[in-house]
Amino acid sequence: CDPDGYRRSARVDGETGIVAVRALPDVAALEVRWTGGAARGLLDLSARVARLFDLRADVVTIGRQLRRDSRLARDWPAAGVRVPGTWDPFEIAVRALLGQQVSVAAARTLAGRLVERCGTPLGRAAADGITHLFPTPAQVAGARLDGLGLTGARVAALRALAGAVAAGTLDLEAPRAPEETVAALQRLPGIGAWTAQYVAMRALGETDAFPAGDLGVRRALAVAGRLPGEREVLARAERWRPWRAYAAIALWTGPTRTTRRPFTPRSTA
Repeated sequence: CDPDGYRRSARVDGETGIVAVRALPDVAALEVRWTGGAARGLLDLSARVARLFDLRADVVTIGRQLRRDSRLARDWPAAGVRVPGTWDPFEIAVRALLGQQVSVAAARTLAGRLVERCGTPLGRAAADGITHLFPTPAQVAGARLDGLGLTGARVAALRALAGAVAAGTLDLEAPRAPEETVAALQRLPGIGAWTAQYVAMRALGETDAFPAGDLGVRRALAVAGRLPGEREVLARAERWRPWRAYAAIALWTGPTRTTRRPFTPRSTA
């Protein structure tokens, strides 16, 4: 993602190419360009873009409820709030895991190394620095992961995540129930409540997912410099149901915030 829009590699209905999305000026619409040759996968392409940009959200209804909270009303944008989704649920889970306790720049570097090590080269379809497809769960589970700059614990967590998705014991594409998937994620090594809730927001489209212990959320709700505890945050967030994910986005990205969460990092895949 950059000021000109969003670009990434993709495989759509067996065709490999690059998808580019940008907002059209002065029009409430997105322009989608696809370099793959086949047209039969365009419905899937459209559905993935809609999920990525949360285009089906009823931002008017969501905003009407959440703006009743004075803190949320203060920064609520006129165009409403959307929860950025993902092109590939496994990819966002991997990126969330790689981003634990490191800077945004470091997380991007780690993801880029993983893509170069495990991903499928685009070959002639490569363009503008996009050279690989993001690796599949099976590719990550079976790859040699030493030398990427990951700790032993992080390598074990990544292998466990990829192995569970590859084996079908963890379904991120069509989960039976978000709460079951969140619980399954937290049973994996190295994945705690924050990561599981973040994946639920981004990968599962769970509108009520909420990382209550997140430091950014707590800072945004601080009063006279005092950070509320997780229980206090959860109690206040009860009035935001079933849209707590949208409240988290507003708290992370509002104009009065000095520290913002990255939701669509520039993809090396």
